[in-house]
Amino acid sequence: MFLCFHSPSIKSQQQYSANELFSCQPTDSFLYTCNGLLSSCHSFLIFKPQPPYTTVTAIAALMSANPRHLARINNVSETAVLPPEKHVFIRVNCSCSDHYYQANTTFHITTQAKTYFVIANGTFQGLSTCGLLKHANRFNEFKLEDGFKLKIPLRCACPMKDQVVSGVKYLATYPIGYGDSVRDLAQRFNVTAESVLKANGLSETSTIFPFTTLLIPLRAEPSSAQTIIQRYMPETSVSSAKGSNKKKPLTVGIAAACSFLVFMAFLVTVLGVVYRRRKGQAEKNEEMMISPEDLLVEIASFEKIIKVFSFRELQKATKNFGPKCRIKGSVYRGVFGNQIIAVKKMGIDVSKQVNMLSKIYHFNLLKLYGFCTHKDSSYLVFEYMTMGSLREWLGRQRSEETHGLCTRVQIAMDVAHGLQYLHNFTKPGYVHKNINSSNILLDSNLRAKISNFSLARTTNNGNDISALSTIMGTRGFMAPEYVGNGCVTSKVDVYSFGVVMMELVSGKEAVVREGGHEVLLSTAIATIMEGKNAETELRSITDLANEENGSMEYAMQMRGYKGI
Repeated sequence: MFLCFHSPSIKSQQQYSANELFSCQPTDSFLYTCNGLLSSCHSFLIFKPQPPYTTVTAIAALMSANPRHLARINNVSETAVLPPEKHVFIRVNCSCSDHYYQANTTFHITTQAKTYFVIANGTFQGLSTCGLLKHANRFNEFKLEDGFKLKIPLRCACPMKDQVVSGVKYLATYPIGYGDSVRDLAQRFNVTAESVLKANGLSETSTIFPFTTLLIPLRAEPSSAQTIIQRYMPETSVSSAKGSNKKKPLTVGIAAACSFLVFMAFLVTVLGVVYRRRKGQAEKNEEMMISPEDLLVEIASFEKIIKVFSFRELQKATKNFGPKCRIKGSVYRGVFGNQIIAVKKMGIDVSKQVNMLSKIYHFNLLKLYGFCTHKDSSYLVFEYMTMGSLREWLGRQRSEETHGLCTRVQIAMDVAHGLQYLHNFTKPGYVHKNINSSNILLDSNLRAKISNFSLARTTNNGNDISALSTIMGTRGFMAPEYVGNGCVTSKVDVYSFGVVMMELVSGKEAVVREGGHEVLLSTAIATIMEGKNAETELRSITDLANEENGSMEYAMQMRGYKGI
């Protein structure tokens, strides 16, 4: 067995690992411990169809499962295309090896820029972990190339003795999504909330996180009726509401039930994750002007990933950079073949951005398709984001469906994931230095991606502290320590992200007008949260007036978090 962890003590139940699973470092929380009655069993994994895994055969191949069994359990044909609004139940063989349960599959790398973190949390939706993949495979996590075959351990478990006695036949591994709560999952799978809590070592007041897993104890094979993804509104308690002391429901810590408490708790959680300091010294990035010929030589090694466009191709795609194709500033909408693209005209030196964007890959970072150099200008070609910037979206006429708190929390989570990857899962790490609502773009599904890496700096060996003589950024989003002394750390991005989240909650811009004067939104909200009439004043500047009644009450409980 490849895991070199210490032998765990036998416990009466599995323990929920929370956000420890996001770590790529060794931990005994990667897999469930072998404390069941059996050393091997059939168990179920729950998976949400997503391209290119939208058919029975594709999902079965991904999970090394039997397509006939998969089709039968989900009540579909073996040739069926599965809709994204339904989960898929996958039966796997779960066995104990060296004190840990796991199912096994393999995965062939098809995109050179992928990392263990992306594969575990993107492709396998948290059913595996970055740390598991690092321990299971000999390949360097930053040098995964086309054709590499990876071993993928999957998180599963067998029922314990007391579960078997109570009638439990299977444990299903469920990857938590936005808006999930234990009560809702128990209702969906026709089990008690108490049985789910006990199976995962949770209490009624515990917090759960997306991209982590819960074990669902089942008395029979799951039915096709349970594949429908449902989102419920929160109730006031997990158990009966008798008595005066009601308990809050166990919910996803960042989006469940779309309450403001959860939203603020998410802010604290993400700040803690992304705020981690690194060790070592920052790499020094000296500004350097180079010719187009030098640029082509420097980026030649990236031609397999990044396309070198001709200027004529870009002229044709953007109708000669005509006014009808102009999106904003120096950014143009273009059509290249059957693909819509965004073309950004820039100065001559784009080598650093191209170099950086050629080596990183994450769903929440804007994808670079290619570049072009022509005379005294360079052009970067990006994926096109239908809904424009977050700042533009917040300023549009709102509807409850599109601008509800759930949608805004989803956007915040996307930005947090992008920053976490940028800071902690690239080599070298990067500080964006210009996170703001205009540099966060939204696709047609309102999924957010970070853009504009022109000010980004590398870090060295985890210690990203460095100083700049020239302060560059966007007013209202720059951290005080950066404005004061030019100090650049990942905390610069964290501060900016906090301001973006305030914009998401309030709908207001980072710089607001009060009494004829301009005031930073962060200062205004911090002042309100410290005041005596915080609830009333907070309602006046947020979009939460029409949200659930409990949202503002919960928000007041977070007043102690002045640092955010």
